[in-house]
Amino acid sequence: MANNNFIYGTRAVIEAVNSDKQIEKVMIVRSDDNPLQKELTTLLKQHRIYFQFVPFQKINKISRKNHQGVIAFISPVTFYDAEEIVTRVFEAGKVPFILALDGVTDVRNFGAVIRTAECSGVHAVLVPEKGSAAVNADAVKTSAGALHKVPVCKTRSLRETLQKLKENGLQIISGSEKADKNYYQIDFTLPTVLVVGSEEKGISNSIISLSDEFVKIPLLGEIKSLNVSVAASILMYESVRQRIN
Repeated sequence: MANNNFIYGTRAVIEAVNSDKQIEKVMIVRSDDNPLQKELTTLLKQHRIYFQFVPFQKINKISRKNHQGVIAFISPVTFYDAEEIVTRVFEAGKVPFILALDGVTDVRNFGAVIRTAECSGVHAVLVPEKGSAAVNADAVKTSAGALHKVPVCKTRSLRETLQKLKENGLQIISGSEKADKNYYQIDFTLPTVLVVGSEEKGISNSIISLSDEFVKIPLLGEIKSLNVSVAASILMYESVRQRIN
């Protein structure tokens, strides 16, 4: 069965996956002797849909209906493949500009970043399957509808996808207050992936080691970091400034 936000019941979720319904994630109460559940988890792996095993009480808090220990959350947007987006941008004779979010979990920040991304001409936003804000109705509202306009690409491994984009000719620019070089010293007119991280943890070391450039926004006050949506906006609009000029 389904409502506007989720589908519940093992067979109903299996049917939803087989019909290519856009699913954000699936919660499952583990049942090792349930062959139908094994069929479901195998299917989720094949379709690269994120799922997690949770206590029965957690699903009961979401719905008291006959969920059979399975709830799938429906995504309000369609997800895309980052490499395919980049290929299409190159074929159109344009310069790819991709935004990657490493660990941005706050839905308000996430929505605000997407809104600026749409306004600044970003071709796609890349997010990891785990450790990212849910792409749900709240995110769509916070983005002022921009999530329906900017392609969102989900990946199991942000580093691996960035590596592939790098091999396709895109420079990786990571923004952090820990960097030595100022952001306006970088050429944003080249094919680019701009990476921003969470306010708490920043960009992971594995992503930083992959980056071609590591840049900062100069801070003159006593507070040593900006809100991630503000920082991302400044960096994206440096690209706009350079492209216009």
